[in-house]
Amino acid sequence: MLIRKVEKFLREHDMAATKFGRLAAHDPRFVLDLRMGRVPRPATEKRTLQWMAEYETAREKMPLPGRMTPAVPAYETKSFAPLNLETKGFAHV
Repeated sequence: MLIRKVEKFLREHDMAATKFGRLAAHDPRFVLDLRMGRVPRPATEKRTLQWMAEYETAREKMPLPGRMTPAVPAYETKSFAPLNLETKGFAHV
């Protein structure tokens, strides 16, 4: 049954039922409806199981919390020469 796999997934990933429904089925009530006895179409069940597998794979590739990652600048900056304030009349700054 799909609901058992979904419930196990929710516990393992500490994910809210509505978040799972939004991400996996584009329906925040999806898990709640499953809990009430909804039986999804075979294509919906297949798509949900595939989404769960892809989530697991993507999660495995993520760095662990607290692990240091190399600092990479998000954008490139240009350096400018400092202003010569004495030539601008700001000698006392």
